[in-house]
Amino acid sequence: MKAKSLLIGLTAGIVGGAVAVLLTTPQSGEQLRTNLIRNTNSAKEKICDVKYQASAVKQSFSVLSNEAKNNIPNIINELKETFAHFKQDIEPETVILKQEIENLQKSITEIERNLSKNEKNEN
Repeated sequence: MKAKSLLIGLTAGIVGGAVAVLLTTPQSGEQLRTNLIRNTNSAKEKICDVKYQASAVKQSFSVLSNEAKNNIPNIINELKETFAHFKQDIEPETVILKQEIENLQKSITEIERNLSKNEKNEN
C-alpha cells in the first residue's frame, strides 16, 4: 500500500514538474519536445527502478518472514532440549550439594550447642 502511494506521489510530482516546465520555458518548440521526450524517458526509467526496488523489498520481507516462521520454533525447541539436558547433567551434583549443605548445617548446630555448653560450664 505504501509503495502504491509512493508511486502515485512520484508520478504526480513528475507530471506537475513537466507542466511547470512547459509553461515557463523560453525554449523553441523543437527543443521543448526533445527535452520532454528525454525527461519522460528518464521519469519512466526512474519509475521502473522504484517499482523494481519495491518488489525486491517486498520479496526480501517475505523471505525473512518465512525464515523466521520456520527457524524460531526450531531454535526454541533446541533451547528447551539443551536446558533439559543441562538440568539432567547437574542433577547428581545438586543432590550432593544439598547433602553437604545439610551436613554443614548440622555441624554448625552442633558447634553452637558445644559453645553454649562450654559457656555454661565456665560460668
